[in-house]
Amino acid sequence: VSVSRAIKPFAEPGRPPDWFSQKHCASQYSELLETTETPKRKRGEKGEVVETVEDVIVRKLTAERVEELKKMIKETQEKYRQLKKDAELIQAGHMDNRLEELCNEIMMWVV
Repeated sequence: VSVSRAIKPFAEPGRPPDWFSQKHCASQYSELLETTETPKRKRGEKGEVVETVEDVIVRKLTAERVEELKKMIKETQEKYRQLKKDAELIQAGHMDNRLEELCNEIMMWVV
């Protein structure tokens, strides 16, 4: 219960209501455990840190999320550059014939 409640505020839009149920969280975690390779234990000195399955899962999911965020940043930067270019063209008067069309596009984003 505590895990499902703790991650609920981080929900992505469009998730079904039962996405954060105990049963669904348990099945997702079980699937992660099944699809993750178990790290091989190393023989070594006492006190040596051995990587656990949970560590592998955290590292994998963190890397995936970092890639998602990088992609989102890149898309946002591209959109910003395009909007900035459009704003400069509008201020220069080069887009006067398309102003009504641009206003309609903006209204579609807002709604």
